[in-house]
Amino acid sequence: MKIIIQPQGTLAIYEQIVNQLKNAIVTGELKAGEALPSIRGLAGELQVSVITTKRAYEELENEGLIRSVAGKGFYACEYNTDYLREKQLMMLEKRLGEWIGEAKAAGLSCQEILEMAETLYGN
Repeated sequence: MKIIIQPQGTLAIYEQIVNQLKNAIVTGELKAGEALPSIRGLAGELQVSVITTKRAYEELENEGLIRSVAGKGFYACEYNTDYLREKQLMMLEKRLGEWIGEAKAAGLSCQEILEMAETLYGN
């Protein structure tokens, strides 16, 4: 699994890690019982602080998506993918609503917003 960090993105780095791991769970790329990289290993790979990766793992653990096994590391848990997908959609709707508000404030029409989205989506 490859995690890509966008330093100039609108989300904090730990949130980017959390969202990409959640996506890997929803798509089945990360299966229940599968080991995650160590906190230090992931931090080194992504060239971010250990504190950042620790925070991401703690959030995922608090949500019940991963579990810590003392002396062994972190592992993906059994999960309800429908519930997780619904949470993702709610988060995306919120962010998209904020983005549309900014686009409206910039004077873009609905058609211009749709054209921009289609271009960015790759259609």
